[in-house]
Amino acid sequence: MPRSTRERAGGVPEVVWVNGRAAGEVSALERGLHFGDGLFETIACAGGHARFLELHLRRLAAGCARLGLAAPDEAILRAEVQQLAAQSARAIVKVLLTRGAAASRGYGVTGLETSTRIALRYAWPPQDPELARAGVCVRIAALRLGENPALAGLKHCNRLEQVLARREWTDSGIAEALMFSSSGALISGTMSNVFLVRDGTLCTPRVDRCGVAGVMRQVVLAAAADAGIAAEERVLDLSDLQAAREVFLTNALIGIRPVRELEGRPLSPGGLTRRMQERLAPLLEARAVPEEAGDAG
Repeated sequence: MPRSTRERAGGVPEVVWVNGRAAGEVSALERGLHFGDGLFETIACAGGHARFLELHLRRLAAGCARLGLAAPDEAILRAEVQQLAAQSARAIVKVLLTRGAAASRGYGVTGLETSTRIALRYAWPPQDPELARAGVCVRIAALRLGENPALAGLKHCNRLEQVLARREWTDSGIAEALMFSSSGALISGTMSNVFLVRDGTLCTPRVDRCGVAGVMRQVVLAAAADAGIAAEERVLDLSDLQAAREVFLTNALIGIRPVRELEGRPLSPGGLTRRMQERLAPLLEARAVPEEAGDAG
């Protein structure tokens, strides 16, 4: 297995592997750099093991099929993530897969490209438990997401919409911004999926026109079904958000985080939010074991 390349702390990766090699190089012709032609996964690792790794690998493989990318050998990728996770009690592993260096100029694909696989490990400081208990403040982004069913659901490398939305605020007291699509549908946060409670039903926006189908979103929907809690994916708009009695965010790192304030409107973490947090707590611990490695957002 490759040697580790350690970097300074402070948001900088501790380890970087390119195609399984420490300190490997990325070509200046990389299509992921030029066009965002690739996919990525952000995986929470605790106790030396990755959370929900199988779900991450499954989503990555599905994304490769939709984009026509050569999927990496699953056994090799799994082993890399597991080795990176095993080296730290608590870490974030990010995996990027691109189409590779361009074989000719322009958007066209020649079929001669060779995929580039990048794995990075970051330190993951302990989270403030108060955020999960009391909740966070959230705003609504002015930027709208473009609707494109061909890319909907994918965690692809073109995140410019999220970058621009994140530039809209600098207040450290605001944790996230919710984003709507160009047609006015509620979709997600800049880095999270969103759930509402309406009339006793757990609702999350459909992501068939834009947005990311998050791994933690999938886990929450499955946990709700197992618990007999009514949950559904549906088209939601601003009126649904305004009428919601409970709102919470999910991604691979935060699990479930209640919203306590939305655009200045106070909200309280309600009974269904607390019930889902309780359901997920043992699942998160259970997924931090050797036989189930991996896990968004």
